[in-house]
Amino acid sequence: MTASRRSAKEHGRSIARLYLVTPPIDAPALAGQLAAALDAADVAAVLARGPASGEATLLDRVRAIAPAVQDRGVALLIDGDPASVAPAGADGAHVTGTAALDAALPILKPRFIAGCGGLASRHDAMTAGERGADYVMFGEPDRDGHRPAFAAIVDRVTWWAELFEVPCVGWAMSLDEVAALAAAGADFVAIGDLVWTDPAGPGRAVAAAAAQLKLSEPVT
Repeated sequence: MTASRRSAKEHGRSIARLYLVTPPIDAPALAGQLAAALDAADVAAVLARGPASGEATLLDRVRAIAPAVQDRGVALLIDGDPASVAPAGADGAHVTGTAALDAALPILKPRFIAGCGGLASRHDAMTAGERGADYVMFGEPDRDGHRPAFAAIVDRVTWWAELFEVPCVGWAMSLDEVAALAAAGADFVAIGDLVWTDPAGPGRAVAAAAAQLKLSEPVT
């Protein structure tokens, strides 16, 4: 998840890839759903959102879905619990805010991926990048489902992509947002609920999101 944006652009191709966010990993069927989703299109990483029932359950659930993810060459990240990464056999963690990043870096580096979201300002984003985040995320909803206006998210992604080498993830709530974020310069586009609520299944939703990425590719 740390490939250089510059080298990809020099070859005249889009570098945006999908970043899949799970629902809380309580459902026994999730491993099968993940397999269907990951077989449908190229996905760079899966972020596992933990169950509400505690660390022991989190470890068991992450281990249960890990083969569906990692056997396909996809990075498996844990949301908000860097201490569980090594015991669960995951590839890294995603944390919220620069204080959480500071606490996570000694646990994760240099072996694991450390991603950071919950960045309320440009200064916070720059701070996360300077301190060693492997990527920064813009536009994710908070616990109440609120987030900034989409135009502001696109503006933040565009600003970051133009100035910084650390990759950025833009969070898409709809298929239209997938293409817009990729066109703005996001290295990865996060998709979550739009995948798991698709009546045709997660595979169809991921394939549709991948098709939106292709629409954003520059003409060469």
